[in-house]
Amino acid sequence: MEAILRGAPHRRRNALTGEWLLVSPHRAARPWQGQVEIPPAEYRPPYVADCYLCPGNPRAGGVRNPDYRGTYVFDNDFPSLLDTEGASANPGPAGGPLDAEPVSGVCRVVCFSPRHDLTLADMPPEGIEAIIDVWADETATLGRRHPWVQVFENKGPMMGCSNPHPHGQIWATSYLPKEALAEDARQREGFEQYGRPLLEVYAEIEAASGDRVVTANDDWLAVVPWWAMWPYETLVLPRFRVARMPELAPVRRASLARLLSALLRGYDALFGVSFPYSMGWHGAPSGDAVGDTEPWQLHAHFYPPLLRSATVRKFMVGFEMLAEPQRDLTPEQAAEILRDCQNRIHGGRA
Repeated sequence: MEAILRGAPHRRRNALTGEWLLVSPHRAARPWQGQVEIPPAEYRPPYVADCYLCPGNPRAGGVRNPDYRGTYVFDNDFPSLLDTEGASANPGPAGGPLDAEPVSGVCRVVCFSPRHDLTLADMPPEGIEAIIDVWADETATLGRRHPWVQVFENKGPMMGCSNPHPHGQIWATSYLPKEALAEDARQREGFEQYGRPLLEVYAEIEAASGDRVVTANDDWLAVVPWWAMWPYETLVLPRFRVARMPELAPVRRASLARLLSALLRGYDALFGVSFPYSMGWHGAPSGDAVGDTEPWQLHAHFYPPLLRSATVRKFMVGFEMLAEPQRDLTPEQAAEILRDCQNRIHGGRA
């Protein structure tokens, strides 16, 4: 079975969504004459006068940022959702092929630091811990009114980031998005099968195997998941039971900051660039959106697009869009490469 998984085409199932993925290890050596990306600039100044997110500068909407000294949170000037609780206008017919429903929500921006040049990978663990505190506080506050709070970051122009000042976002929605619904259903099925959270079982399997572990400490585990879709995708898992970020004790937040620091520094070391990605946290929905949240485990997804180098990325096109996701490099190979980066930097342990 190991030889088949490493050398022959096969499918793997995503335990969190139930979706399938095609793995084609034999295609890893295929030639590439397609699009080549431009690596990000190596130097970024600590302050940029025309940056919308630097302290004291006016934003695109006209509001001026305060002279902030730490993490700064504000409502997005151009939100994707409007905070119109109980929106009355139904934008389309109810039911049938033209189904639609009204939604509302809040979109916030989180500037990680006043420094224009500090990504999460560049910050010390203490700085990341302060951001984790903000994530937790915002999740608790927004969760009082909204069933789903999505903390995320798009890093780098390759992932559509519209401003180079390191920042993330938090969107709170009046509904459960499709990824949340899929993960809720699968985690409930897993809880019925195992009598405990699915991701608790999965974390134990990965820790015992070690084949897909990238870095770990006593509290947290970062792995290239068995079902990874993106080349160097990782999943951050707790090694204890916790459903939501606000429930994390200070000591767990500190150990999470150390793990994230190690993981992200390893990413940057892989191709010698500030590594692009989209990342986000999934925790149990708020209120009575799904009822019992005991099956849920807090976790984070990191989806980096780079494939072979700083200039060659993975495209989700063709078969991926019309049939199912496909990857060339196996998750085990990707984990081994990322582990080597970790070992070169700090011995592999966060």
